[in-house]
Amino acid sequence: MILLTGSNGQVGFELANRLPALGSVVCAARSDADIALDLGDLGAIEKVLDAQRPRIIVNAAAYTAVDAAEDNAELADRVNHRAVAVVGAWAARNNALVVHYSTDYVFAGTGEAPYREDEPIAPQSVYGRSKADGEIALRASGAPHLILRTAWVYAPRGKNFLLTMLRAAAERERLRVVDDQIGCPTTAATLAEITTHMLAAPGLRDNLGTYHAVSTGSVSWCGFARAIIQRAHQRGLLARETPVDAIATGEYPAKARRPAYSVLSTEKLQRVFGIVPPSWQAGMEATLDRL
Repeated sequence: MILLTGSNGQVGFELANRLPALGSVVCAARSDADIALDLGDLGAIEKVLDAQRPRIIVNAAAYTAVDAAEDNAELADRVNHRAVAVVGAWAARNNALVVHYSTDYVFAGTGEAPYREDEPIAPQSVYGRSKADGEIALRASGAPHLILRTAWVYAPRGKNFLLTMLRAAAERERLRVVDDQIGCPTTAATLAEITTHMLAAPGLRDNLGTYHAVSTGSVSWCGFARAIIQRAHQRGLLARETPVDAIATGEYPAKARRPAYSVLSTEKLQRVFGIVPPSWQAGMEATLDRL
């Protein structure tokens, strides 16, 4: 049995539609799921795991409010770090596989070439540190695991950059978007498909560890916004192609520091599992098609 946490989030929703191909799935979330589970309640986690006894735990639950985390460090740490340690300890005792999602924000973002999995991490924000500590805790637990670092996740539902840009473009005459942060926009569907393929792969337990699971290619937030608006207008989702002005990070104050360059290399994923993720452009097109 597969236990999926965070099943009603962006990634969890897509996983809930794909994981049943691998076996029975029990969805867990704070509400609207098979069972109630809040990873912020550390005492509840082991009780749920003891009752369900999953062979695979896919942890799609996380505290992802990057700026709010600066004022809620304890909660971010509890969900993204200490809860993962609890899951890892249980999985180690019961030989259950843990699939856990991490982020490009574990890196400093000062590089100029795509980050590999084995490069040093240096998170620049409370959110990034909480996710890095979660990675460290899971590795230290001794549980069999896959840590999948992803980036700039979005979907046709929830709160995300693509939906924000579409709403803003419909309401405003012009937009101003940061152009000096470069990353890999990745759809929740792409991440769910990569996860499912990895779990179905022969010899999976011989190839556990940390992998980067993002779309191929890279773009700035401004470039991404322009592409979204152009293609949405061509589809009739927007009445006009709202102009997008490029600005520097310093012109858009935010509490949390973001990495300037957080492009992740998927060479290891391609080499070990033979999985070639779609381009960020293909992911964007597929998402717009679902609106």
